[in-house]
Amino acid sequence: MSEAPVFDRIVALLTREKASFRVIEHEPEGRSDRISVIRGNKPDQAAKAMVLDVRGGGGGRRHVLAILPGSRKLDFDAVAQHFGARKCGFASPETAQEITGCAMGSVPPFSFDESLAVLVDPDLLAHTTIFFNAGRLDRSMELDTQDWLRVARPVPVKVAM
Repeated sequence: MSEAPVFDRIVALLTREKASFRVIEHEPEGRSDRISVIRGNKPDQAAKAMVLDVRGGGGGRRHVLAILPGSRKLDFDAVAQHFGARKCGFASPETAQEITGCAMGSVPPFSFDESLAVLVDPDLLAHTTIFFNAGRLDRSMELDTQDWLRVARPVPVKVAM
């Protein structure tokens, strides 16, 4: 039996956890700047999710899901430093899809793989709601930020520039 699609898993999780969210259907788009215009949210409310490859420093190779405002760029050195690692870069698209079950641009700010740690830049948390592609390029969600923190349990780390 195959697992449910990521979108369905997110809806089920948020419903079970009594989170305040709404689904937004739209034309397929995965770039933060473009999807923010389509959804009508501020780019800094968009939860941009990136699967990273962190190596060295005694921890071995591991993968991390970094969440930052859609208007910002990732500080790879800050992620590496947080893990005491030598290097941090993007995971390959194939690896990211294998770990998350999502195509590039549709990765949500949730990990359904316990080996994938979730970090969030604190600047994203300044908003009462966040917006993100929910496992599909044609479906987004608006989610109460406090509900997301409670359900996803990300580690706040300054990772955006």
